[in-house]
Amino acid sequence: MEINDIQNLIASKTAVLVYFYNDACAPCKILRPKVQEMIETHFPKMDFQLVNTEKYSATAAQFGVFASPTLLVFFEGKEYIRESKNISISELHDKIERIYGMVF
Repeated sequence: MEINDIQNLIASKTAVLVYFYNDACAPCKILRPKVQEMIETHFPKMDFQLVNTEKYSATAAQFGVFASPTLLVFFEGKEYIRESKNISISELHDKIERIYGMVF
């Protein structure tokens, strides 16, 4: 996704998780379905967006993303969570849950 598309999504949605990945990254492929399932099951009001860092390197750079996978979580247009490389699904869930519960 282009920079403007992501920025517009973040500005227009209450909660957004942006998942930065690349196709050569094995952890990215393993983690993605787990994160998607977590969002769909526990945080249905949160938008989930994928950004391929190889295809959209300028978008990744604009958000200060230089490693894959990197997850950015935004609530009401502000970045609250940034996780990169070794990501624990349970810890990520707990971090999102705290803010999600207050917002929704």
